[in-house]
Amino acid sequence: MNIRPCGDTALLLDCGSLAEAQIWFEALRNEADVVLGARSVLLRGRPADLRALVARTSLSEPSGPGVVEQVEIDVVYDGPDLDEVARLTGLTSREVIAAHTGSSWRVAFGGFAPGFSYLVDGDCRLQVPRRASPRISVPAGSVGLAGEFSGIYPRESPGGWQLLGRTATTMWDSGREPPALLHPGMAVRFVAS
Repeated sequence: MNIRPCGDTALLLDCGSLAEAQIWFEALRNEADVVLGARSVLLRGRPADLRALVARTSLSEPSGPGVVEQVEIDVVYDGPDLDEVARLTGLTSREVIAAHTGSSWRVAFGGFAPGFSYLVDGDCRLQVPRRASPRISVPAGSVGLAGEFSGIYPRESPGGWQLLGRTATTMWDSGREPPALLHPGMAVRFVAS
């Protein structure tokens, strides 16, 4: 892990993997203002204090999930890329849906847009590449796959993920506390509707 300055009021822990970043995030989340990324952890505060915090932090492998908050997301599986995902995976469209709903996904980190969460630990057969040509506009609520991740577009935006379906669940609501429905560590179960 490399420690990099990030402006005058932050440090970036540049980690070798998502798993390493998550271990650092868990170790520091109650000690500092932290933001988890795919392979990084941003620490906000006085850099000298943050360096001292990192130096005295002992890491350990997570002991297990403990009590995990779970959210169910209803999905209509009629996405424009459902058949392409089936072709890429060698599964039928029904098997893709069963694989997507048959696993408990875990929120790894947020990014890309407010309310967008990168979900991991799904069925490994669903690992597919991003689309060769991204769409200019993906509707809010679109549920997709890219690489090892699944995710839900919180608002209309450009995007290159393979779209399996759509949900009416609101992922980001600025009037809600917290505004994002999903946060790191939560379990997400997709339900076909």
